[in-house]
Amino acid sequence: MNWIWLVVILFWTGGFAWFADTVRTALRNRHERKLELMEAAKAERLAVETAHKPPEPVCGCTHHLAKHDKSGRCHERVEVPTAWDENKKPLRFEPGQCNCQQYVGPQPLSQVYAEELTDRA
Repeated sequence: MNWIWLVVILFWTGGFAWFADTVRTALRNRHERKLELMEAAKAERLAVETAHKPPEPVCGCTHHLAKHDKSGRCHERVEVPTAWDENKKPLRFEPGQCNCQQYVGPQPLSQVYAEELTDRA
């Protein structure tokens, strides 16, 4: 019966509030750690997916290699500034031809047939 008085005294003095606050803080910290682990797993999965993609052949003008012809001239339409303000910032744009001349991205590998190096005869 003495333990009931102990519980009542703890309840009157606010001891349960401290206990409840401690439990609430522990659960909040656990939840935040779980969210961080989920974000880390997602970032790792995205990094693995991007690592398995082949490099995109992109020119210095940021257009894909498919937009360039055999001589290296780009055929993509871009916005060309036609009017500027006093700070030399463009005000008006018109569509124009991309003036890129050379492909500078990673060269795609061609298909090459190589014969066996050893004779099995």
